[in-house]
Amino acid sequence: MLELIAGLLIFLGLHSVRVFADDWRSRQIANLGDKAWKLSYSALSLLGFGLIIYGYGQARMAQVILWQPLPGMSHLAALLTLLAFILLVAAYVPGNQIKARLGHPMLLGTKTWALAHLLANNTLADVLLFGGFLVWAILCFRSSRQRDAAAGLVRPGGSAAMTSLTIAIGTLAWAGFAFWAHQWLMGVRPL
Repeated sequence: MLELIAGLLIFLGLHSVRVFADDWRSRQIANLGDKAWKLSYSALSLLGFGLIIYGYGQARMAQVILWQPLPGMSHLAALLTLLAFILLVAAYVPGNQIKARLGHPMLLGTKTWALAHLLANNTLADVLLFGGFLVWAILCFRSSRQRDAAAGLVRPGGSAAMTSLTIAIGTLAWAGFAFWAHQWLMGVRPL
């Protein structure tokens, strides 16, 4: 469990620097240079991510069950993760209406993914992992929206064609993950 907590602190802490210490971040980039900052950031992110994977795997072997899941939560989680995949894809497909309207679809997708997993899972490790990501995504989304408002950011509208493409890619990616990759990577078949 300590590895999971350490990984979450490193990974989410590092990804929160812009939210809580943007001036410090800017000074570090100016002092180190953009490439050295990105290299350090990437290396520490990989360390944190590796600790999360290892720690969560270890915690799953000695589960601490906190509650009994309600009936139907796995089905609701499947629906929510479909939405999360579409939101994730929306962050990368240019000219889609989802990104134009929501602004930060990746953070919304992370919130949706984390909430879905909290609804369907019931262990201490799940609460730490998915709860940690949920709190992080909520704070980052709020901060990003405030930054956008302060900058007077106006996003260009998207097209229906690019939005349809976003939904199609997100749905196909979700299906591949739900019906094959989740079992292969996590050892759990969600559907």
